[in-house]
Amino acid sequence: MELKSNVPAGAIETLWEQHRFNMKLVNPANKRKYKVIVVGSGLAGAAAAATMGELGYQVECYCYQDSPRRAHSIAAQGGINAAKNYRGDGDSIYRLFYDTVKGGDFRSREANVYRLAENSVKIIDQAVAQGVPFAREYGGLLDNRSFGGAQVSRTFYAKGQTGQQLLLGAYQALERQIGLGTVAMHTRHEMLELIVVDGHAKGIVVRDMVSGKVESHLGDAVVLATGGYGNVFYLSTNAKGCNVTANWRAYKKGAAFANPCYTQIHPTCIPVTGDHQSKLTLMSESLRNDGRVWAPKRKEDCGKKPGEIKEEDRDYFLERKYPSFGNLVPRDVASRNAKEVCDEGRGVGPGGRGVYLDFADAIKRLGKHKVEEKYGNLFEMYERITDENPYEVPMRIYPAVHYTMGGLWVDYNLQSTIPGLFVGGEANFSDHGANRLGASALMQGLSDGYFIIPYTIGNYLAGQSPAKRPTADHAEVKAAEAAVKARNERLLSIGGKETPTHFHRELGKIMWEYCGMARNEEGLKKAIGLIGELKKEFWSNLRVPGTGEELNQSLEMAGRVADFIELGELMCLDALERRESCGGHFREEFQTPEGEALRDDSQFCNAAAWEYKGEGVKPEKHLEPLEFEHVHLATRSYK
Repeated sequence: MELKSNVPAGAIETLWEQHRFNMKLVNPANKRKYKVIVVGSGLAGAAAAATMGELGYQVECYCYQDSPRRAHSIAAQGGINAAKNYRGDGDSIYRLFYDTVKGGDFRSREANVYRLAENSVKIIDQAVAQGVPFAREYGGLLDNRSFGGAQVSRTFYAKGQTGQQLLLGAYQALERQIGLGTVAMHTRHEMLELIVVDGHAKGIVVRDMVSGKVESHLGDAVVLATGGYGNVFYLSTNAKGCNVTANWRAYKKGAAFANPCYTQIHPTCIPVTGDHQSKLTLMSESLRNDGRVWAPKRKEDCGKKPGEIKEEDRDYFLERKYPSFGNLVPRDVASRNAKEVCDEGRGVGPGGRGVYLDFADAIKRLGKHKVEEKYGNLFEMYERITDENPYEVPMRIYPAVHYTMGGLWVDYNLQSTIPGLFVGGEANFSDHGANRLGASALMQGLSDGYFIIPYTIGNYLAGQSPAKRPTADHAEVKAAEAAVKARNERLLSIGGKETPTHFHRELGKIMWEYCGMARNEEGLKKAIGLIGELKKEFWSNLRVPGTGEELNQSLEMAGRVADFIELGELMCLDALERRESCGGHFREEFQTPEGEALRDDSQFCNAAAWEYKGEGVKPEKHLEPLEFEHVHLATRSYK
């Protein structure tokens, strides 16, 4: 396997424009002959499917939800970045590019990130044209707010429902194409295998989640837009259905998996309350615009009500340590500092696993009605879950798993190491390095779906012949179907005593303890051993009731957990061999005297892409060197 980034030569400012001109085109009449399969219907998937349908391709879109509207993109709250500079505060495409590379701790590909910043301005225009109800100022202009890792206001938002509104915009574009007949939508279908013929991705095998029927669908190219793998930790802010299975099937068919250890821990999550929980709830990063993060200075004050702790006895630790950025430091920095405070015994709430996010000053400065106008639905959600009124008492927050920067390796065209397999949104590794800045996930998903893959996939399809598309009786198609059926039969036949959820919860405990907010060599080695033992127990003591020929959610969960267990091994291996700290990957052995991440650019200024070598065989690591010509390598500082 050879990693070719395929970044064209030229000035970065005109690179994408020139590349689009140089790519091969498929003429409008011929587009109707090609079939593209899109897996996933969130922002990246819906945008890609709708755009390619509008261009004239035959598109088939698959999702495991009962409607594309239920994709996890809908859960994003705070906003979407764009370098419009509406505030006149010094923003630009270059500054967004710079902030994103720096925020990712210099572990992303410059060309991809610049293109993302360049496309950001188009995304806002696209969304406004679709009727997305972004917040507006008194005069009617689009409003902006600040997010972590930036000193300008570039985040466009729709109250605390930005992901929902953007997804509805993409969804209506998708539904229009469904109505026109250019896109065929298949809900409640889960991809369980990738079909590769003569080295090229040519289709997928899915299971109808209602009837249990296993069937193949063939095309001329495949787009995976299936989100991230944060649920490997069991407790995360992700929807319960989010999984790694589509990516994992591609990985096992030859698609390199890059930087799996890069996990983003979000600092503003409602703290865990007990073992009864199956997921966690995020409170938007936008709250750190006006909320102040603090903890008691003295351990003996932790049991007091927040109103009983005097101002001089409060430690506004982010403002104290990072005066330039204050509460708006990037997520990895805020999370580590919150954990540090709690580890010192100064945490609040049950188990001492929480710090305060306090809006008293903002309410006093702006008035309750203004705070309610900006964050009302978020405050309501917090009160419903905790039975505490954040207008009257500070929120309690603690870091939790939120996003994964790793994913399938892709080149500049967003094509994986399997020709014809394109990957968009959180499912790929491309833009965020070792830490994603807030409000950049929505930006990347829509950039990939609306403005990149529809161009680059044409360049690939121009070299393919629809007449040579494989048929259902092809040997590789039959083999892929047989593999899915055999795997399901194996899961159903174990006949053990424990549920898939039991194994998922146990895996999550291992991952959070040893490969979570902080990692070290001893812990990662221990985790690999523990996951190996859990894997053996899974395949000998799992119980899945029912059959595969019916609606069977236990079977669905069992398959996803099996893949999570294998992914957990790879994540720990990747974290073990990356002997540095960068962004969300914090190795305790590698930190500055002040407790900040300590990179090793001489050894690890690269993307690590893993190639599957077979069951029980250590995967092979390939390296893509990262070069920084426009944002020079520097110690990341937010002080």
